[in-house]
Amino acid sequence: MAQQEFLYSHNSIVITLILFALIILFNELSFRTGKFIQHKTNDELKSLTGSVQASILGLLALLLGFTFSMAMQRFDNRNLALIDEVNAIGTVALRVHLLEQQYHRDTYQKLDEYIDLRIVLGKTDLSETATRKQYNNTLTKLQYELWTLATLAASSDPRPTTTGAYINALNAMFDAQSKRNALLQMHVPEVVLLLLFIVFIASLSIMGYSSGLSNKRLAIPTVLIAFLIAMIVFIIIDLDRPKRGLIQVNQQIMQELKESMRDNLLKTPLAELETRS
Repeated sequence: MAQQEFLYSHNSIVITLILFALIILFNELSFRTGKFIQHKTNDELKSLTGSVQASILGLLALLLGFTFSMAMQRFDNRNLALIDEVNAIGTVALRVHLLEQQYHRDTYQKLDEYIDLRIVLGKTDLSETATRKQYNNTLTKLQYELWTLATLAASSDPRPTTTGAYINALNAMFDAQSKRNALLQMHVPEVVLLLLFIVFIASLSIMGYSSGLSNKRLAIPTVLIAFLIAMIVFIIIDLDRPKRGLIQVNQQIMQELKESMRDNLLKTPLAELETRS
C-alpha cells in the first residue's frame, strides 16, 4: 500500500484491548458522574436519559450492521477474485496446447514459476512493503516473458483459433491478477471504524450514566457487553485484513491448481519433448 492508515498498521488484538479498556473506563466515569448528580435530577430527566440511551443503541446497531457488511463484502470479493484468478490461470495452462510444440516447454516452466510466485504473494502480509515489491517486480518480469513467448508463437502461427485464443486467455490471467491486487488494497475506511469506536464508547457511557442516576451498578452485564463489543470489533478488523489474523482467504485452490497442472499438463508435454529430443 502506498499509504497505510493508522489503525491498519497496528495489531488487531491491541486495538481490541484498548477499545475494551476505554469502554470500561468511560462507563465507570459516567457512572460516577451520574451518581454525583442523581440528587439534582428528577424522574423526567431520568426518563429523557433513557430515551437518549435507546437512540444511541439504535444508532450503534445500524452502524455495526453497516460496518460488518462492508468488511464481509470485501472478504467475499477477495475470495471470488482468487477463484477468478485460479480459473484464468487454469485456462491459460489448458490453451498452451494450442501453441506450436516448440513453445510448450518454456511456457509451462514460466507458468509454473508464475503460480509459485502467486502462492507466495498470497501468504505475504501487505505491511511487508519491501518484500511484496520485490515479488511484484519478479512477477512483472514473468508476465513480460510469458507475453514475449506468446508474441513469438503468434508470429509463426497467427490463427485466432489457436494462438489468438491463448493470448486472450493470457490477457484474462493478467487482468485477474490486477483485480485481485486491487481488492487487497480495499478495506473498511478508517473513519468508519473510528466512528464505530466512538459510538461504542458513547453507548456504554450513557449506560453507565443512567445506572449512576439510579444508583444501581450493573458491573457484570456491563463487562459482558463490553467484551462482546470488543469481540465484534476484532472480527470486523480481522475480516478486513486479508493477509493476517484468524480469518484469511484460503489459498488452497491455488496450490491444488499447481499440483493439477504438474500432474496433468506439465509432465506430459515435457516428457514428449524429452522423448523427441
